[in-house]
Amino acid sequence: MSAASLNLFQLSFLLSLFSNSNLSVWPGSQGGKEGVAPPTCSRIECPSYDVVHIGNGYEIRRYNSTAWMSTSNIQGISLVEATRTGFLQLFDYIQGKNNYEEKIEMTAPVITQVSPSDGPFCASSFVVSFYVPKANQANPPPAKGLHLQRWEAPYAAVRQFSGFVTDSDVGEEAAALVESLAGTIWSAAIDKSHSSETTKEYIVAQYNSPFEFEERVNEIWLTFEMEEADAI
Repeated sequence: MSAASLNLFQLSFLLSLFSNSNLSVWPGSQGGKEGVAPPTCSRIECPSYDVVHIGNGYEIRRYNSTAWMSTSNIQGISLVEATRTGFLQLFDYIQGKNNYEEKIEMTAPVITQVSPSDGPFCASSFVVSFYVPKANQANPPPAKGLHLQRWEAPYAAVRQFSGFVTDSDVGEEAAALVESLAGTIWSAAIDKSHSSETTKEYIVAQYNSPFEFEERVNEIWLTFEMEEADAI
């Protein structure tokens, strides 16, 4: 990808985060698009994974080891606002505001880890993360206010949905994923991995620029650990 194209994608992704207050003018979400690879990943680097199983309304992936540069916890009641706040920090990071003053290639998705509150008017906790390109994973530039997460080949139950992400959509899509997994071996593994959490944590992955009106792909992830033999 040329520098000009990359800068346009970075700018367009940034604009998409600021356009969420006007989401009612865009097409709504549609769930159940399991098995569709995000088109963005044909243009820029995304984390690699193997599809282990495709179910009704979900798929199970096993990700290869990945590195993510992450914000500190952001407290609030809106995922949209928290993602905007976190992405601004990460955008500065990839533009060279890091200890090495190094610019880094844009990747996808930008993910938001959600630790839901116990009640509708209580603050939730959000961590926004940028997938570190393979070229930088051995020695990612550190930066003030950010920390590195390394994931060692986790499994993820994934539900895809289209449109622009809204706070109301996220809750509905996460609940639909949990419902579609009910009674499966995956649900049992997820419950075991999240047993220490008061409310189950999940991840929202966003891939597209605001200029893509068709085949938009967002995802809900429930990550979990599982013995490889049990996943066959």
